[in-house]
Amino acid sequence: QVQLVEAGGGLVQPGGSLRLSCAASGSIFRINTMGWYRQAPGKERERVAIITEGGSTSYADSVRGRFTISRDNAKNTVFLQMNSLQPEDTAVYYCNVDTRLRPAGPVYRYWGQGTQVTVSS
Repeated sequence: QVQLVEAGGGLVQPGGSLRLSCAASGSIFRINTMGWYRQAPGKERERVAIITEGGSTSYADSVRGRFTISRDNAKNTVFLQMNSLQPEDTAVYYCNVDTRLRPAGPVYRYWGQGTQVTVSS
């Protein structure tokens, strides 16, 4: 099994910054894509950003230019640097990883427990 532990959420004023982290542990052979999603009250979960094993990134239009996703492959950790935060960024943020537990095995997706980000004055 794989466990994901998220950290870094909280309350911030508009225009402020937060940095989220998500560390994966367990019986991991290899992690492929890592990503961040968010879900606001009454809305569907949406993809925020993803990063491949090789470092290629993709962002939602609503966060491009303000958020930066990165990863530390040695520590199986993914980060989300969030700048110029706005009230509409308020949501529960979830990380996920696509991982193989053994060579040539299937790819499984695991999710973190979620961390609350609230942007308010």
